[in-house]
Amino acid sequence: MARRFGHDVVALQPASFAIRSGDRIALLGRSGSGKSTLLHLIAGLDTPSGGGLSWPALGPNIALRPTYIGIVFQAPSLIPTLSVVENVEVPLRIAGRISSPRTRAVAALETLGLADIADKIPDELSGGQAQRVALARAIALKPRLILADEPTGQLDQLIARQTVDALLDSIEASDTAAVVATHDPSVAERMKTTWLLDHGELRLSAEMAST
Repeated sequence: MARRFGHDVVALQPASFAIRSGDRIALLGRSGSGKSTLLHLIAGLDTPSGGGLSWPALGPNIALRPTYIGIVFQAPSLIPTLSVVENVEVPLRIAGRISSPRTRAVAALETLGLADIADKIPDELSGGQAQRVALARAIALKPRLILADEPTGQLDQLIARQTVDALLDSIEASDTAAVVATHDPSVAERMKTTWLLDHGELRLSAEMAST
């Protein structure tokens, strides 16, 4: 699989990889190295310009989101006219298979220590709070795969560690896989495996011991 924009911009050089149930993958690389492009391809939000991508355990592209894949974007992604808890409810209601979406949404917010801001709207949140709400929205549906693009980029070190703890705790007893793009070594060391992107070239590492 590869991704090129126009004739000259190579966002992702030809790469081959697999993500399996229970994988915990840190995706490392400098800004502009292709991390967001790779996550968008894995999520089915973008199409490879060379090669192909399949989700044999999840089904066709059209069925991936939000039921099987939860995404935390790097850029602000909350719906500005909805409250925090309503934002977290959105994928639950779209999926249409949750009997009590509000209860599930509140539980996800509690997991990330956000229950006290459930009734606020996005304009009333700090950047870090908004990013954690986006993570709560991703884990609320208990997807098979979580893709997070710099989920701790706007958080201080303590809150960042607590946020990663909450993410890993929320999927600890499940077979949910996680791919987390990050610049933060303290985040990467919590994952079992590292992938490195350098100028669009993907290098897969050996499995690491989790800490």
